[in-house]
Amino acid sequence: MSQVIDGKAIAADLRLSIKEQITELINSGKRAPGLDVILVGEDPASKIYVRNKQRACQEAGLVSNIHRLSENAKEAELLELIDKLNKDESVDGILCQLPLPKHISEEKIINAISAEKDVDGFHPVNSGHLLTGGKGFVPCTPAGIIYMLKNINYDFVGKNAVVIGRSNIVGKPMAILLLNENCTVTIAHSKTKNLQSICQKADLLVTSAGVENFITKDFINSDQVIIDVSINRNSEGKVVGDVKYEEVAPFVKAITPVPGGVGPMTIAMLLQNTLISYKNKNH
Repeated sequence: MSQVIDGKAIAADLRLSIKEQITELINSGKRAPGLDVILVGEDPASKIYVRNKQRACQEAGLVSNIHRLSENAKEAELLELIDKLNKDESVDGILCQLPLPKHISEEKIINAISAEKDVDGFHPVNSGHLLTGGKGFVPCTPAGIIYMLKNINYDFVGKNAVVIGRSNIVGKPMAILLLNENCTVTIAHSKTKNLQSICQKADLLVTSAGVENFITKDFINSDQVIIDVSINRNSEGKVVGDVKYEEVAPFVKAITPVPGGVGPMTIAMLLQNTLISYKNKNH
């Protein structure tokens, strides 16, 4: 029987450690770290994510402010708000929930957030640090996956890792982090030929294709560890990943469930990055 990697439990332990550190700061007369989240428009999924992030902040003892702008807010208005938060000493992390309405440039908004407060790890300066081995913020989902694998004492060295997906948020940073852990990394995507046979040879498979039932028994081997990043809704409205879980789970070494795997780790790493930002300013 395969090992089910319990991201929920690993994230809960990390969040408890963060809470204890923040309590210590407050007890010594210091302010709590602050994370400000910007939500533009009424995207239902974004509203749920923001609510979950705010709840996690409150539980950990972080100060969390939500700035809500209308769907029709001008780009200049959003840039003005970011400039204000960049200058605010009580704000350690700034997160602008994506996606943004089509008339606003995501690239311009990401670039406007101070790299020192970019706890999402999307700013080009932080991407550059990741690529060159410098110190900066790493996107929360890939960072959470590495943390989770280390928590189960996964031995990365020399492993054949396949990452499905090449986004700036998951695929590319995931590949770099795995390289840093001495894996041999293949990045696969929608144009990859012979994807099935590539995946069959993987020791570690990280999938963020965003397609329900995409990974079947034909993609796996019995020594494989599968990390399912995707969050899809099936025809019944249930949250599922890329992996056809019931078919695949019994036949691999270890696997993350959806929900309860990668998702909780992403939020825990966001809190961790905010605490790191606070400590960088107050060391």
